[in-house]
Amino acid sequence: MTTASKQTNRRRARTRFSIKAAAHGRPRLSVFRSGRHIYAQVIADEDGKTLAAASSVDTDLKGKTKGSTKDGAAQVGKLLAERAKKAGVTAVVFDRGAYMYHGRIKALADAAREGGLQF
Repeated sequence: MTTASKQTNRRRARTRFSIKAAAHGRPRLSVFRSGRHIYAQVIADEDGKTLAAASSVDTDLKGKTKGSTKDGAAQVGKLLAERAKKAGVTAVVFDRGAYMYHGRIKALADAAREGGLQF
């Protein structure tokens, strides 16, 4: 492993550890972003199950948006909030992973808040 990837893994683990400690039983909204797409899922850590998921490659968003833009990330956030509410989830903790809370990550989080998720 290179030094940069080791640092990224440590940063991701440090973020996840502090989030799980402060969760108090709430599910975790985890985000992954690549150069072309963005993925988000709501995970119940006690059960190890995914409660809701959305991404820019979903059939609901395919062709309507690009996952590499803030607008695409916002649409993924709205879709995720809608699916999470259908699954009975209203409050989550936000897991940004190793990414800074900026750009597409922030756009997804803001759209999920507008969609009704509390974090």
